[in-house]
Amino acid sequence: MTLALLVVAGIVAAATIDRWLFVALDPGPFDPQATPPAPDYDAPASWAALPELEDGADLALPEHPAIDQTAAALDVFYLHPTTAIGTRWNAPIDEPAIIEATTRGGTLIQASVFNGVGAIHAPRYRQAHGRAFTQPDADGDRAIAVALADVHAAFDAFLARTGGRPFVLAGHSQGSVLGGRLLAERIAGTELAQRLVVAYLPGAPLRAEALGVPVCERPAQTGCAVVWNARGPDYEPNALEFGGADRSAMREWICVNPISGIHDEEHVPAERSRGAVFLDTEHPRVLPGFADGRCHEGRLIVETMGELERDPMSRILLWVIGPENYHPIEYQLHYLDLRHDVGERVAAFLAAASPPGS
Repeated sequence: MTLALLVVAGIVAAATIDRWLFVALDPGPFDPQATPPAPDYDAPASWAALPELEDGADLALPEHPAIDQTAAALDVFYLHPTTAIGTRWNAPIDEPAIIEATTRGGTLIQASVFNGVGAIHAPRYRQAHGRAFTQPDADGDRAIAVALADVHAAFDAFLARTGGRPFVLAGHSQGSVLGGRLLAERIAGTELAQRLVVAYLPGAPLRAEALGVPVCERPAQTGCAVVWNARGPDYEPNALEFGGADRSAMREWICVNPISGIHDEEHVPAERSRGAVFLDTEHPRVLPGFADGRCHEGRLIVETMGELERDPMSRILLWVIGPENYHPIEYQLHYLDLRHDVGERVAAFLAAASPPGS
């Protein structure tokens, strides 16, 4: 097997393939006639997770159980990262390999963070080719527009399903890019902003001025956004970074420390982390004090990290994206910190919304 095929096999196996491989898979000119049919969000098959379904977002460790999502006080709208591989500008939602990759690389290892607080809704959408993000151009913008149209339609269906309840917005990578657009275009400055508990949008080059809501400055703050991009101290950006960004461009990215929930540059040692969880391993468990974190120049610098429980193909993925790029595991590295953080913000939101004496 050639190195190229090994890389492809590794990325498929890892399922959190995201944006890098697509640089080599040129989709050619954008052809609207080749765009797959739009999802029907009245159909359960158009969702990777719903409160009434058994899905990857339901998985929880015994010591950190999930709530009964059908009785939750609030909802979660989660947008998965890129989980399709190929040469199409937009991927269909119904291919078995994409469905499986979205579960393994999205709802299982990321959306499950939120099953202790809310009812999780994760739409499938006609995700854009990764090249649209690493090498942006007019064709890529058209592909992103298709994906964004699905996200808007899914959000309309989500609002119809959930009524006027509070909600958490979450995503990763492509899902965070689209979530940032949704936040700015549909939520900020509307009554929906009053219902937004918090937005978690890691793994994307988001700038504070583009979101329309505040960056979360402290724990338990609500109506704000938590964003970070995890990298090692010696990470060097390359052409596979978002838009080929260099360090000067990355300095403009938002970084909220997922361990502390604070928007600052204080180093938080690994001992203060509640732990990593890798639910895609054979024997998932809490790995306390697994990784540290310090926001610096737009990145979450991770200097101390335990040994990654990765299979050989997943290790190939980490090799492909470059040394000290922790993009594929940004949720897992601080899984319990995020679970705690969203719990605090939800509790603060619900307390503020409760009438005095209730």
